[in-house]
Amino acid sequence: MINSFDDSFFSIQYTYIMAKFASPLKKYVLRTILVIFLIGAGWITNLIWFKPFNIRHFYDRVFLEFALESPELVTQLGIPVLYDLSKDELTDVSDKKQWESFNKTKKDLEMLRSYSRDRQSKANLLNTDILEWFLATNVDGEPYFYYDYPVNQMFGVQSNIPSFLENSHKIRNKSDVEAYISRLSKFDTKFSQVLEGLKIRQDKGIIPPRFVITRVLDEMKGFTGQSPDNEIDIEKKDRKDAIRDNILYVNLDTKLNEVDDISEEDKKDYLIRVEEEIRSTVFPAYQKLIDYFNGLYSMANDDDGVWKFLNGDAFYTYMLRQYTTTDLKPEEVHDIGISEVARLKKEMLDILKNQNYVDTTKTLGELIQALNKEERFLYSNDETGRKEALEEYNRIIDEINNNLDDAFDIRPKADLEVRRVPEFKQEGSAGAYYNGPAMDGSRGGIFYVNLRDMNEIVKFGMNTLVYHEAIPGHHFQIAIQHEIEGVPIFRNILPFTAYTEGWALYAERLAWELGFYEDNPFGNLGRLQAEMFRAVRLVVDTGIHFKKWTREEAIDYMVENTGMTTSEVTTEIERYIVMPGQACAYKIGMIKILELREKAKNELGEDFDLREFHNVVLKNGAVPLDILEQIVDDYIINSSDK
Repeated sequence: MINSFDDSFFSIQYTYIMAKFASPLKKYVLRTILVIFLIGAGWITNLIWFKPFNIRHFYDRVFLEFALESPELVTQLGIPVLYDLSKDELTDVSDKKQWESFNKTKKDLEMLRSYSRDRQSKANLLNTDILEWFLATNVDGEPYFYYDYPVNQMFGVQSNIPSFLENSHKIRNKSDVEAYISRLSKFDTKFSQVLEGLKIRQDKGIIPPRFVITRVLDEMKGFTGQSPDNEIDIEKKDRKDAIRDNILYVNLDTKLNEVDDISEEDKKDYLIRVEEEIRSTVFPAYQKLIDYFNGLYSMANDDDGVWKFLNGDAFYTYMLRQYTTTDLKPEEVHDIGISEVARLKKEMLDILKNQNYVDTTKTLGELIQALNKEERFLYSNDETGRKEALEEYNRIIDEINNNLDDAFDIRPKADLEVRRVPEFKQEGSAGAYYNGPAMDGSRGGIFYVNLRDMNEIVKFGMNTLVYHEAIPGHHFQIAIQHEIEGVPIFRNILPFTAYTEGWALYAERLAWELGFYEDNPFGNLGRLQAEMFRAVRLVVDTGIHFKKWTREEAIDYMVENTGMTTSEVTTEIERYIVMPGQACAYKIGMIKILELREKAKNELGEDFDLREFHNVVLKNGAVPLDILEQIVDDYIINSSDK
């Protein structure tokens, strides 16, 4: 950029000098060029340092500045050009940097609100409303800046960075390998930044429950090749087994084998360098966190809810708004959950009764658990069973993907792949999750399934899991959002949990409505069990964080009403404890989408088209639920006027 700018600048100067001897017409042309140049310079100055003249440029500047400060996000999204510029960096998470970013968000919100709404197009008004909601909600969280657990059993630097390097860092050439090694060399800096934030939270009394500390200690010790009870010298040079079995080494080794343009000798040299970086930088960084959490354990207790924090109820109400994008209060969410649990319980018991599973002495959970143990619904708990389960997931994906034309006339271009959750993180991970495709098209969507214990993979629940995580759930919605054209970049990536998870839960029900559970009562039972699971979340999340339930009370309630295994439920409840409010977004989002669909049906009558409704919901990307309602209302008005 600098070279091209200098060349054009001197070229214009030269033309200006020569023009003194030219005709008046040439002088006029020259003055025009000079004015254009000066206007362009002013435009660039405003775009970079001040208020851009065009609000669309402001939208993109907000995203670009955020991306430039988040090299890990750039890599995950596969953003062209920016990817190669930052592929050797890790995101700065120091306290100073996070406050700088937060204060910038405040300024961005102020500047966004300075643009006159009267001068914005309808499309830009929608863009502004979405971005304003996102920025304002984040700014509203200032009193709770430190109210989280940056290192926990669900996420944190200790698991996110290895997963990020495995899933997102491309190895195509020597430059990519050098960038990979450079990122390994920055583990100490990254972990020290996280440790700084943990100590600030500790001073403010924001300390995770004991079980969180135990989980992350076990995870980090396992990652560095230590047993839970024994410490070993991680800097010993003869510890090649722990290093060469580590995902950071195995990942590069595997990817290098797929690159033909690097010699075998160079590959060996790279692996030697990676081995040394893991031994001298990565493992010691983990040990710092291990030592810290060992010391923190004595300061922790078993109080699980955020009610224990200063102004904890206000914080939880804020988190519900952030995740559900509604103004529902904790008590309201709890009551909705109780009502939905009762409705779903009746429907599930009706199916069980029709299938001759009746025992009035047992709870619904006990009946489902007995069903879950029947051999016909299980795979063998070995590698053969895992292979068969992955094959069945792929079969279900193909089946529904080939039979959705009556409901959708839009499909994602990105491919979809089913993978097992990496073994090093499977113990603390959820049963399944989805990672969206790269923006540059280099990677499709990935549907991860946790195969740690095949007794948790019940066959009659597999269809519903596919419909939620893959098609027509997360893969449809997230991949389509990435592919929307003609909108500011933030519209392609902003996540609103109530929308994204609400859509995925809606997709489960939609599959039933479209007949994919026909002649499959146990499959439909699995669907209802999955919906019950989300309804129970409303009860236990508010129970833990607002009504002061213990972890054990929440586990008992979920087991009793879902029939999930205690190990599955424990993982789930522990997730809600470290992510207050997030689990409530699913059911609240689904309820709103169904409500809006019913509204469109009633208003449009015979003119209602399910495919058009899905286009309206999907082609605008993720939005807060009140904005989604505005979008659907506009669709109803426009359709009525035709």
